[in-house]
Amino acid sequence: MLEIRPNCEHCNKDLPNTSTDAMICSFECTYCKTCAIEIFKNVCPSCAGNFVERPIRPSKMIEKYPTSKEKIFKPKDLKAAKLNSNKYFNINPKDR
Repeated sequence: MLEIRPNCEHCNKDLPNTSTDAMICSFECTYCKTCAIEIFKNVCPSCAGNFVERPIRPSKMIEKYPTSKEKIFKPKDLKAAKLNSNKYFNINPKDR
C-alpha cells in the first residue's frame, strides 16, 4: 500500500493526499510536478526510474488506511541530478 507521503522530497512543497501535483517513482520517492518534470526531467534522482502521478486515496479509506505524516526532505545535488537526468532522459523507462 502506498504511504502517500506529505511533501516533495526536493523542495518540501506540501503534497497532501488530495494533491494532483504529486509524482512518484516505483520506490515511492515523492516530488511535486515541477521538480519531477522540469528539474529532474522525468528521471528519479535516486533510482533513475520514471515518475507517474500519485493516486489520491479516497476519503472514505483515510481513517482505515491513513496517509504518512512523516516528511522526507532531502534536497538533491542539482549537478549530480542533472548528470543522472542527462544519462537516462532519452532512454525509455522500460529500457533503463
